[in-house]
Amino acid sequence: MKYLPINKDLFIKNRKNFMAQMKPNSLAVFNSNDIYPVSADSTLPFQQHRDIFFLSGVDQEESILIVYPDCPKESLREVLFLRETNEHIAVWEGEKLNKEKAFETSGVKTVFWLQDLEKVLAEMMAYADTVYINTNEHYRAKIETETREARFTKWLLAKYPAHSVAKSNPILQRLRSVKDQIEIDLIQKACNITEKGFRRILGFVKPGVWEYEIEAEFAHEFLRNRSKGFAYTPIIASGSNANVLHYIENNQQCKDGDLILFDVAAEYANYASDMSRTIPVSGRYTDRQKDVYNAVNRVKNEATKMLVPGAIWADYHVEVGKLMTSELLGLGLLDKADVQNENPDWPAYKKYFMHGTSHHMGLDTHDYGLLHEPIQANMVFTVEPGIYLPDEGFGIRLEDDVVVQESGEPFNLMRNIPIEVEEIEDLMNQ
Repeated sequence: MKYLPINKDLFIKNRKNFMAQMKPNSLAVFNSNDIYPVSADSTLPFQQHRDIFFLSGVDQEESILIVYPDCPKESLREVLFLRETNEHIAVWEGEKLNKEKAFETSGVKTVFWLQDLEKVLAEMMAYADTVYINTNEHYRAKIETETREARFTKWLLAKYPAHSVAKSNPILQRLRSVKDQIEIDLIQKACNITEKGFRRILGFVKPGVWEYEIEAEFAHEFLRNRSKGFAYTPIIASGSNANVLHYIENNQQCKDGDLILFDVAAEYANYASDMSRTIPVSGRYTDRQKDVYNAVNRVKNEATKMLVPGAIWADYHVEVGKLMTSELLGLGLLDKADVQNENPDWPAYKKYFMHGTSHHMGLDTHDYGLLHEPIQANMVFTVEPGIYLPDEGFGIRLEDDVVVQESGEPFNLMRNIPIEVEEIEDLMNQ
Protein backbone atom coordinates (compact mmCIF):
# COMPACT_ATOMS: atom_id res chain seq x y z
CA MET A 1 0.00 0.00 0.00
CA LYS A 2 1.14 3.56 -0.62
CA TYR A 3 -0.19 4.83 2.71
CA LEU A 4 1.67 4.52 6.01
CA PRO A 5 0.54 1.85 8.54
CA ILE A 6 -2.58 2.68 10.55
CA ASN A 7 -2.64 2.11 14.30
CA LYS A 8 -4.39 -1.24 14.79
CA ASP A 9 -6.08 0.13 17.92
CA LEU A 10 -8.62 1.73 15.55
CA PHE A 11 -9.71 -1.65 14.20
CA ILE A 12 -9.67 -3.33 17.61
CA LYS A 13 -11.96 -0.57 18.90
CA ASN A 14 -14.25 -0.77 15.84
CA ARG A 15 -14.73 -4.53 16.30
CA LYS A 16 -15.39 -4.09 20.01
CA ASN A 17 -18.04 -1.46 19.28
CA PHE A 18 -19.67 -3.65 16.63
CA MET A 19 -19.72 -6.77 18.79
CA ALA A 20 -21.27 -4.82 21.68
CA GLN A 21 -24.40 -4.36 19.53
CA MET A 22 -24.76 -7.96 18.34
CA LYS A 23 -27.47 -10.29 19.59
CA PRO A 24 -26.48 -13.00 22.12
CA ASN A 25 -24.75 -16.06 20.66
CA SER A 26 -24.43 -14.62 17.14
CA LEU A 27 -21.64 -14.30 14.62
CA ALA A 28 -21.08 -11.86 11.75
CA VAL A 29 -19.20 -12.36 8.50
CA PHE A 30 -17.50 -9.73 6.31
CA ASN A 31 -15.93 -10.30 2.89
CA SER A 32 -13.41 -8.47 0.76
CA ASN A 33 -14.50 -7.16 -2.61
CA ASP A 34 -13.83 -9.02 -5.82
CA ILE A 35 -11.19 -8.00 -8.31
CA TYR A 36 -13.40 -7.08 -11.26
CA PRO A 37 -12.46 -8.15 -14.80
CA VAL A 38 -12.37 -5.77 -17.75
CA SER A 39 -11.82 -8.30 -20.56
CA ALA A 40 -9.13 -10.78 -21.62
CA ASP A 41 -6.84 -10.92 -18.57
CA SER A 42 -7.29 -7.26 -17.57
CA THR A 43 -8.81 -6.18 -14.26
CA LEU A 44 -9.86 -2.98 -12.57
CA PRO A 45 -7.64 -1.74 -9.73
CA PHE A 46 -8.65 -3.44 -6.49
CA GLN A 47 -10.79 -1.47 -4.05
CA GLN A 48 -11.35 -3.04 -0.65
CA HIS A 49 -14.86 -3.42 0.77
CA ARG A 50 -15.05 -0.58 3.26
CA ASP A 51 -16.75 -2.65 5.99
CA ILE A 52 -14.05 -5.32 6.33
CA PHE A 53 -11.45 -2.55 6.17
CA PHE A 54 -13.26 -0.59 8.92
CA LEU A 55 -13.27 -3.66 11.15
CA SER A 56 -9.83 -5.11 10.39
CA GLY A 57 -7.60 -2.80 8.33
CA VAL A 58 -7.06 -5.70 5.90
CA ASP A 59 -6.70 -4.16 2.43
CA GLN A 60 -6.40 -7.32 0.36
CA GLU A 61 -8.63 -9.41 -1.89
CA GLU A 62 -9.99 -12.85 -0.92
CA SER A 63 -10.12 -12.05 2.80
CA ILE A 64 -12.89 -12.82 5.29
CA LEU A 65 -13.45 -11.59 8.84
CA ILE A 66 -15.74 -13.41 11.29
CA VAL A 67 -16.56 -12.03 14.72
CA TYR A 68 -18.36 -14.17 17.33
CA PRO A 69 -18.05 -12.57 20.79
CA ASP A 70 -19.94 -15.34 22.64
CA CYS A 71 -18.12 -18.27 21.06
CA PRO A 72 -17.37 -20.88 23.75
CA LYS A 73 -13.98 -21.41 22.12
CA GLU A 74 -12.10 -18.21 22.90
CA SER A 75 -9.71 -18.50 19.95
CA LEU A 76 -12.67 -18.30 17.52
CA ARG A 77 -14.16 -15.03 18.78
CA GLU A 78 -12.30 -13.05 16.13
CA VAL A 79 -11.01 -14.86 13.04
CA LEU A 80 -9.41 -13.76 9.78
CA PHE A 81 -9.22 -15.94 6.68
CA LEU A 82 -6.62 -14.96 4.09
CA ARG A 83 -5.50 -16.28 0.75
CA GLU A 84 -2.39 -18.34 1.45
CA THR A 85 0.72 -16.61 0.21
CA ASN A 86 3.97 -18.17 -0.99
CA GLU A 87 7.16 -17.29 -2.85
CA HIS A 88 5.53 -17.78 -6.27
CA ILE A 89 2.76 -15.31 -5.46
CA ALA A 90 5.30 -12.86 -4.05
CA VAL A 91 7.25 -12.94 -7.34
CA TRP A 92 4.25 -12.55 -9.64
CA GLU A 93 1.87 -10.37 -7.61
CA GLY A 94 3.91 -8.88 -4.78
CA GLU A 95 3.89 -9.45 -1.06
CA LYS A 96 0.59 -10.52 0.55
CA LEU A 97 -0.29 -10.61 4.23
CA ASN A 98 1.10 -13.53 6.17
CA LYS A 99 -0.34 -14.45 9.56
CA GLU A 100 2.09 -12.28 11.51
CA LYS A 101 1.50 -9.22 9.30
CA ALA A 102 -2.25 -9.78 9.51
CA PHE A 103 -2.08 -9.54 13.30
CA GLU A 104 0.11 -6.43 13.12
CA THR A 105 -2.44 -4.83 10.80
CA SER A 106 -5.68 -5.87 12.49
CA GLY A 107 -5.02 -7.02 16.03
CA VAL A 108 -6.83 -10.30 15.20
CA LYS A 109 -4.84 -13.14 16.75
CA THR A 110 -6.47 -16.12 15.01
CA VAL A 111 -5.66 -16.26 11.30
CA PHE A 112 -6.40 -19.17 8.96
CA TRP A 113 -5.77 -19.67 5.27
CA LEU A 114 -8.90 -19.45 3.16
CA GLN A 115 -8.94 -23.17 2.34
CA ASP A 116 -9.82 -23.83 6.00
CA LEU A 117 -12.92 -21.64 5.91
CA GLU A 118 -15.65 -24.27 5.55
CA LYS A 119 -14.20 -26.50 8.27
CA VAL A 120 -13.73 -23.70 10.80
CA LEU A 121 -17.03 -22.02 9.93
CA ALA A 122 -18.89 -25.30 10.42
CA GLU A 123 -17.58 -25.49 13.98
CA MET A 124 -18.53 -21.88 14.69
CA MET A 125 -22.01 -22.21 13.18
CA ALA A 126 -22.63 -25.32 15.28
CA TYR A 127 -22.32 -23.13 18.38
CA ALA A 128 -24.17 -20.06 17.06
CA ASP A 129 -27.90 -19.31 16.91
CA THR A 130 -27.84 -16.21 14.70
CA VAL A 131 -25.72 -15.11 11.75
CA TYR A 132 -25.30 -11.48 10.71
CA ILE A 133 -25.15 -10.92 6.96
CA ASN A 134 -23.73 -7.76 5.42
CA THR A 135 -26.03 -6.07 2.90
CA ASN A 136 -25.55 -2.65 1.29
CA GLU A 137 -28.46 -0.43 2.37
CA HIS A 138 -26.95 2.98 1.68
CA TYR A 139 -29.61 5.41 0.49
CA ARG A 140 -27.72 6.07 -2.77
CA ALA A 141 -26.83 2.43 -3.53
CA LYS A 142 -27.81 1.01 -6.91
CA ILE A 143 -26.10 -2.36 -7.36
CA GLU A 144 -26.30 -4.21 -10.67
CA THR A 145 -23.43 -6.67 -10.21
CA GLU A 146 -23.30 -9.55 -7.74
CA THR A 147 -20.63 -8.81 -5.18
CA ARG A 148 -18.43 -11.35 -3.43
CA GLU A 149 -20.36 -10.52 -0.24
CA ALA A 150 -23.68 -11.27 -1.94
CA ARG A 151 -22.44 -14.58 -3.37
CA PHE A 152 -21.13 -15.63 0.02
CA THR A 153 -24.42 -14.70 1.70
CA LYS A 154 -26.39 -16.87 -0.74
CA TRP A 155 -24.07 -19.81 -0.08
CA LEU A 156 -24.15 -19.29 3.70
CA LEU A 157 -27.95 -19.13 3.98
CA ALA A 158 -28.34 -22.20 1.77
CA LYS A 159 -25.74 -24.13 3.75
CA TYR A 160 -27.16 -23.17 7.18
CA PRO A 161 -30.93 -22.60 6.72
CA ALA A 162 -31.81 -23.26 10.38
CA HIS A 163 -30.00 -20.22 11.75
CA SER A 164 -31.72 -16.94 12.52
CA VAL A 165 -30.54 -14.08 10.30
CA ALA A 166 -29.76 -10.50 11.32
CA LYS A 167 -28.35 -7.49 9.44
CA SER A 168 -24.97 -5.89 10.05
CA ASN A 169 -25.79 -2.75 8.08
CA PRO A 170 -27.80 -0.77 10.67
CA ILE A 171 -24.99 -1.25 13.21
CA LEU A 172 -22.36 -0.22 10.66
CA GLN A 173 -24.37 2.81 9.52
CA ARG A 174 -24.24 4.19 13.05
CA LEU A 175 -20.67 3.18 13.87
CA ARG A 176 -19.10 4.35 10.61
CA SER A 177 -20.90 7.70 10.67
CA VAL A 178 -19.21 8.80 13.92
CA LYS A 179 -15.47 9.06 13.42
CA ASP A 180 -12.64 8.10 15.74
CA GLN A 181 -9.83 10.65 16.03
CA ILE A 182 -7.55 8.32 14.05
CA GLU A 183 -10.10 8.41 11.21
CA ILE A 184 -10.39 12.20 11.38
CA ASP A 185 -6.61 12.43 11.13
CA LEU A 186 -6.66 10.22 8.01
CA ILE A 187 -9.39 12.34 6.40
CA GLN A 188 -7.37 15.44 7.29
CA LYS A 189 -4.39 13.85 5.49
CA ALA A 190 -6.57 13.32 2.40
CA CYS A 191 -7.69 16.97 2.61
CA ASN A 192 -4.07 18.13 2.93
CA ILE A 193 -3.15 16.21 -0.22
CA THR A 194 -6.14 17.78 -1.99
CA GLU A 195 -4.87 21.21 -0.92
CA LYS A 196 -1.50 20.50 -2.51
CA GLY A 197 -3.21 19.53 -5.75
CA PHE A 198 -5.36 22.67 -5.79
CA ARG A 199 -2.45 25.01 -5.06
CA ARG A 200 -0.53 23.30 -7.88
CA ILE A 201 -3.22 23.99 -10.48
CA LEU A 202 -3.68 27.63 -9.40
CA GLY A 203 -0.26 28.26 -10.91
CA PHE A 204 -0.96 26.09 -13.94
CA VAL A 205 -4.35 27.25 -15.26
CA LYS A 206 -4.39 29.82 -18.06
CA PRO A 207 -6.43 30.37 -21.22
CA GLY A 208 -5.92 27.54 -23.70
CA VAL A 209 -5.22 24.70 -21.25
CA TRP A 210 -7.40 21.60 -21.53
CA GLU A 211 -9.51 20.17 -18.74
CA TYR A 212 -7.68 16.84 -18.95
CA GLU A 213 -4.33 18.59 -18.54
CA ILE A 214 -5.58 20.02 -15.24
CA GLU A 215 -6.78 16.55 -14.23
CA ALA A 216 -3.27 15.26 -14.88
CA GLU A 217 -1.76 17.94 -12.61
CA PHE A 218 -4.06 16.88 -9.77
CA ALA A 219 -3.22 13.21 -10.34
CA HIS A 220 0.52 13.93 -10.27
CA GLU A 221 0.31 15.77 -6.96
CA PHE A 222 -1.99 13.18 -5.36
CA LEU A 223 0.19 10.21 -6.29
CA ARG A 224 3.41 11.85 -5.15
CA ASN A 225 1.84 12.28 -1.69
CA ARG A 226 1.00 8.60 -1.05
CA SER A 227 -2.58 8.73 -2.35
CA LYS A 228 -3.89 6.08 -4.74
CA GLY A 229 -5.39 9.02 -6.62
CA PHE A 230 -8.86 10.50 -6.85
CA ALA A 231 -11.42 9.73 -4.15
CA TYR A 232 -14.08 9.74 -6.92
CA THR A 233 -14.22 10.45 -10.64
CA PRO A 234 -12.99 14.05 -10.96
CA ILE A 235 -15.13 16.86 -12.37
CA ILE A 236 -13.16 19.60 -14.16
CA ALA A 237 -15.86 21.63 -15.82
CA SER A 238 -15.02 24.84 -17.67
CA GLY A 239 -17.63 27.28 -18.94
CA SER A 240 -21.13 25.90 -19.26
CA ASN A 241 -19.88 22.36 -18.55
CA ALA A 242 -20.23 23.39 -14.89
CA ASN A 243 -24.01 23.28 -15.32
CA VAL A 244 -23.83 19.51 -15.84
CA LEU A 245 -23.69 18.32 -12.24
CA HIS A 246 -21.77 15.13 -12.95
CA TYR A 247 -19.69 16.25 -15.92
CA ILE A 248 -16.70 13.88 -16.08
CA GLU A 249 -15.55 14.01 -19.71
CA ASN A 250 -12.92 16.67 -18.90
CA ASN A 251 -12.11 17.02 -22.61
CA GLN A 252 -12.71 20.70 -23.41
CA GLN A 253 -10.36 23.64 -23.77
CA CYS A 254 -10.53 26.35 -21.10
CA LYS A 255 -11.25 29.77 -22.58
CA ASP A 256 -10.46 33.30 -21.45
CA GLY A 257 -13.37 34.72 -19.47
CA ASP A 258 -14.73 31.34 -18.41
CA LEU A 259 -14.80 29.83 -14.94
CA ILE A 260 -13.69 26.28 -14.14
CA LEU A 261 -15.67 24.31 -11.55
CA PHE A 262 -13.61 21.65 -9.82
CA ASP A 263 -15.13 18.80 -7.85
CA VAL A 264 -11.87 16.96 -7.26
CA ALA A 265 -10.31 15.38 -4.19
CA ALA A 266 -7.73 12.84 -3.03
CA GLU A 267 -8.16 9.67 -1.03
CA TYR A 268 -5.70 8.52 1.60
CA ALA A 269 -5.67 5.03 3.16
CA ASN A 270 -9.16 4.46 1.70
CA TYR A 271 -10.50 7.60 3.39
CA ALA A 272 -12.01 10.23 1.11
CA SER A 273 -11.89 13.97 0.92
CA ASP A 274 -14.38 15.93 -1.20
CA MET A 275 -13.61 19.43 -2.48
CA SER A 276 -15.29 21.87 -4.86
CA ARG A 277 -13.76 25.17 -5.96
CA THR A 278 -14.48 27.48 -8.90
CA ILE A 279 -11.71 29.63 -10.40
CA PRO A 280 -11.38 32.03 -13.36
CA VAL A 281 -9.40 30.79 -16.36
CA SER A 282 -7.89 34.26 -16.81
CA GLY A 283 -7.01 34.69 -13.13
CA ARG A 284 -9.67 37.39 -12.57
CA TYR A 285 -13.39 37.06 -11.89
CA THR A 286 -15.79 39.43 -13.64
CA ASP A 287 -18.00 41.54 -11.38
CA ARG A 288 -21.00 39.28 -12.10
CA GLN A 289 -19.01 36.10 -11.47
CA LYS A 290 -17.70 37.61 -8.23
CA ASP A 291 -21.20 38.51 -7.03
CA VAL A 292 -22.52 34.99 -7.64
CA TYR A 293 -19.37 33.43 -6.16
CA ASN A 294 -19.61 35.43 -2.96
CA ALA A 295 -23.31 34.56 -2.64
CA VAL A 296 -22.46 30.84 -2.79
CA ASN A 297 -19.66 31.31 -0.28
CA ARG A 298 -21.97 33.09 2.16
CA VAL A 299 -24.47 30.23 1.94
CA LYS A 300 -21.66 27.74 2.58
CA ASN A 301 -20.41 29.62 5.61
CA GLU A 302 -23.86 30.03 7.17
CA ALA A 303 -24.90 26.44 6.35
CA THR A 304 -21.76 25.15 8.07
CA LYS A 305 -22.81 26.77 11.34
CA MET A 306 -26.06 24.74 11.30
CA LEU A 307 -24.30 21.36 11.43
CA VAL A 308 -24.57 20.85 15.18
CA PRO A 309 -25.42 17.87 17.38
CA GLY A 310 -29.15 17.19 17.45
CA ALA A 311 -29.92 18.73 14.06
CA ILE A 312 -31.90 16.64 11.57
CA TRP A 313 -30.47 16.39 8.06
CA ALA A 314 -33.79 17.04 6.26
CA ASP A 315 -34.62 20.08 8.42
CA TYR A 316 -31.11 21.43 7.86
CA HIS A 317 -31.65 21.34 4.10
CA VAL A 318 -34.89 23.31 4.43
CA GLU A 319 -33.01 26.02 6.32
CA VAL A 320 -30.20 26.08 3.74
CA GLY A 321 -32.88 26.55 1.08
CA LYS A 322 -34.01 29.71 2.85
CA LEU A 323 -30.44 31.03 2.84
CA MET A 324 -30.11 30.33 -0.88
CA THR A 325 -33.50 31.91 -1.64
CA SER A 326 -32.36 35.15 0.02
CA GLU A 327 -29.13 35.21 -2.01
CA LEU A 328 -30.94 34.51 -5.28
CA LEU A 329 -33.32 37.39 -4.58
CA GLY A 330 -30.30 39.62 -3.99
CA LEU A 331 -28.76 38.53 -7.31
CA GLY A 332 -31.99 39.24 -9.21
CA LEU A 333 -32.36 35.60 -10.22
CA LEU A 334 -35.63 35.28 -8.26
CA ASP A 335 -38.28 37.85 -7.40
CA LYS A 336 -40.81 37.90 -4.60
CA ALA A 337 -43.55 36.49 -6.86
CA ASP A 338 -41.36 33.45 -7.64
CA VAL A 339 -41.08 32.72 -3.92
CA GLN A 340 -44.73 33.44 -3.08
CA ASN A 341 -45.95 31.12 -5.83
CA GLU A 342 -43.36 28.37 -5.38
CA ASN A 343 -44.20 24.67 -5.22
CA PRO A 344 -43.27 23.57 -1.67
CA ASP A 345 -42.11 20.20 -3.08
CA TRP A 346 -39.72 21.98 -5.47
CA PRO A 347 -39.01 25.46 -4.09
CA ALA A 348 -38.10 28.33 -6.39
CA TYR A 349 -34.41 28.23 -5.46
CA LYS A 350 -34.16 24.71 -6.91
CA LYS A 351 -34.10 26.23 -10.42
CA TYR A 352 -30.53 27.35 -9.68
CA PHE A 353 -29.46 25.02 -6.84
CA MET A 354 -30.97 21.60 -7.45
CA HIS A 355 -28.80 19.25 -5.37
CA GLY A 356 -28.33 18.66 -1.65
CA THR A 357 -25.95 20.69 0.49
CA SER A 358 -24.35 18.05 2.70
CA HIS A 359 -23.67 14.32 2.96
CA HIS A 360 -21.71 12.11 5.34
CA MET A 361 -18.11 11.49 4.32
CA GLY A 362 -15.43 9.04 5.41
CA LEU A 363 -14.39 5.68 3.99
CA ASP A 364 -16.85 6.39 1.19
CA THR A 365 -17.25 9.79 -0.41
CA HIS A 366 -20.98 9.41 0.29
CA ASP A 367 -20.41 7.64 3.56
CA TYR A 368 -22.69 5.64 5.82
CA GLY A 369 -25.09 7.52 8.08
CA LEU A 370 -28.78 7.18 8.94
CA LEU A 371 -30.30 10.45 7.78
CA HIS A 372 -33.41 10.23 9.97
CA GLU A 373 -31.34 10.17 13.15
CA PRO A 374 -29.93 13.33 14.80
CA ILE A 375 -26.50 14.60 13.82
CA GLN A 376 -23.78 13.74 16.34
CA ALA A 377 -20.38 15.15 17.24
CA ASN A 378 -17.48 13.68 15.22
CA MET A 379 -19.62 13.10 12.16
CA VAL A 380 -17.90 14.42 9.02
CA PHE A 381 -20.03 16.24 6.44
CA THR A 382 -19.49 18.06 3.20
CA VAL A 383 -20.99 21.52 2.77
CA GLU A 384 -21.43 22.22 -0.95
CA PRO A 385 -23.94 24.83 -2.16
CA GLY A 386 -23.91 25.96 -5.77
CA ILE A 387 -25.59 28.29 -8.24
CA TYR A 388 -25.89 27.13 -11.85
CA LEU A 389 -26.60 29.60 -14.66
CA PRO A 390 -26.78 27.95 -18.10
CA ASP A 391 -28.05 31.17 -19.67
CA GLU A 392 -24.94 33.00 -18.45
CA GLY A 393 -22.53 30.19 -19.33
CA PHE A 394 -21.15 29.40 -15.88
CA GLY A 395 -21.88 27.60 -12.64
CA ILE A 396 -20.28 27.90 -9.21
CA ARG A 397 -19.99 25.29 -6.47
CA LEU A 398 -17.91 25.59 -3.31
CA GLU A 399 -17.37 22.67 -0.95
CA ASP A 400 -15.51 21.99 2.28
CA ASP A 401 -15.39 18.97 4.60
CA VAL A 402 -16.19 19.65 8.25
CA VAL A 403 -16.26 17.75 11.56
CA VAL A 404 -19.26 18.33 13.84
CA GLN A 405 -18.16 19.46 17.32
CA GLU A 406 -19.75 18.89 20.74
CA SER A 407 -20.28 22.65 20.92
CA GLY A 408 -19.62 25.56 18.62
CA GLU A 409 -19.11 25.60 14.87
CA PRO A 410 -17.84 22.54 12.97
CA PHE A 411 -14.11 22.18 12.43
CA ASN A 412 -13.20 22.79 8.79
CA LEU A 413 -10.76 20.15 7.51
CA MET A 414 -10.26 22.31 4.37
CA ARG A 415 -9.58 25.54 6.25
CA ASN A 416 -6.21 25.94 4.50
CA ILE A 417 -7.49 25.46 0.94
CA PRO A 418 -7.89 28.87 -0.73
CA ILE A 419 -11.50 29.89 -1.25
CA GLU A 420 -11.87 33.68 -0.96
CA VAL A 421 -11.97 35.57 -4.27
CA GLU A 422 -9.02 37.80 -3.42
CA GLU A 423 -6.78 34.94 -2.32
CA ILE A 424 -7.48 32.90 -5.46
CA GLU A 425 -6.83 35.90 -7.72
CA ASP A 426 -3.61 36.74 -5.89
CA LEU A 427 -2.31 33.16 -6.14
CA MET A 428 -3.21 32.90 -9.83
CA ASN A 429 -1.42 36.16 -10.64
CA GLN A 430 1.82 35.72 -8.71
